[in-house]
Amino acid sequence: MKPHRSRYWLNHERHENPEQFDQEVKTVCALYEQAAALHEQGIHVYSCDEKTGIQALERTHPTKPMIPGKPSLIEYEYIRHGTQALIANLEVATGQCLTPSIADTRTEADFVAHIEQTVAQDPQGSWIFIVDQLNTHRSESLVRFVAQACGFEADLGIKGKEGILQSMRTRAAFLQDESHRIRFVYTPKHTSWLNQIEIWFSILVRRLLKQGDFSSVNELRERILAFIDYFNKTMAKPFKWTYAGRPLQA
Repeated sequence: MKPHRSRYWLNHERHENPEQFDQEVKTVCALYEQAAALHEQGIHVYSCDEKTGIQALERTHPTKPMIPGKPSLIEYEYIRHGTQALIANLEVATGQCLTPSIADTRTEADFVAHIEQTVAQDPQGSWIFIVDQLNTHRSESLVRFVAQACGFEADLGIKGKEGILQSMRTRAAFLQDESHRIRFVYTPKHTSWLNQIEIWFSILVRRLLKQGDFSSVNELRERILAFIDYFNKTMAKPFKWTYAGRPLQA
């Protein structure tokens, strides 16, 4: 027993509805397994999420390069120049990061604009977006965009009162409808590890952001976009996903 030691953990939601939780996990894992075949059929499977609060930090003194026997030296003090929010897509079948959006905010309008610009790459194609259950991923404006793009003409109702728009639950049900050529698949709460874009975000942090030196948010934005272009050309490949959705143990 070592009472001075501890580590963080997060209880998942399986205990509340085990069957639903397991089915949602299996649905996501099945999409990862089927992504290559769906890609050949022209169906786009994208893992999508936001990375917020990316800081443009400028070191007060230049980094000293490594020399034999010694690592590079990074100045401890820095100047803050603001933050940016990145909304990114990982194409599961290819491992490429496509149609990224970088802005000052990540509001409901920002997310819908991001989905619009992504779908515009193949306006008549079929799209599946794997996302978490953030409220902006189940918004009124997202429902309206999908309804318009899919030619859905029935009444959507009124937000907070009735119909499809009534609540996040009813909006999510509409956005998950498998009959729509643009649909969303939601990971269960507290399972960010299930969304492959999070793996790509960790690559971005290690390769660029952790030791970065940025004199402005504009430079930060340009460097992120340049890294994405470099990554897609030289490093991108599908992640080897081995988890098959077996029930999780606490």
